Amino acid sequence: MFLKRDDPHSLVVGMTGVKMGDRVAQIGCAHGGRLGAVAGKVGLSGRAVAIVPDEPSSARARKGAADAGALVEIEVAPPTRLPVEDEGFDLAVVDDTAGLIGALRPDDRVASIRELLRVLRPGGRVMIIGAAPRGGLGALLSRAQTGPPFAASGDAGTALLTDGFKSVRTLAEREGLVFVEGIKPR
Repeated sequence: MFLKRDDPHSLVVGMTGVKMGDRVAQIGCAHGGRLGAVAGKVGLSGRAVAIVPDEPSSARARKGAADAGALVEIEVAPPTRLPVEDEGFDLAVVDDTAGLIGALRPDDRVASIRELLRVLRPGGRVMIIGAAPRGGLGALLSRAQTGPPFAASGDAGTALLTDGFKSVRTLAEREGLVFVEGIKPR
């Protein structure tokens, strides 16, 4: 009863560096709780928009926002055509843990990365959150079928660099997640 539970999303919030007043666009929503935790940090002076590919993702986003008590605008659209204004965001968080960007065809992946550049202000950041490779027997079975995940394989960093982002780096691999960051040039 008196034990304090750890916040299950503190790693994601900390890695994104989101703060009060930020304008944040999240692309994809494999986990509504992560979306709600990040969106909750922008407060009333910021803006949070979730752009999701389908209705099940939209439902996860609505539930995650409601559970966190966060105000989130939700748009259903493909990651290749983001329905938001140019240079309107400080941070774009891409939830690729379910393979939203990684599973795209190469030309659609390029279009998605270019859309991220379009919606970020100069100096804005993109954070791709992907699934970390599994270990043990699970690793042998999953790699035999699909290869390593997009963010963990280094492909996310290469895609960001190739399509115009600077200072691209993998920030961390913890708790089953990989965090890849890039900066839009000023």
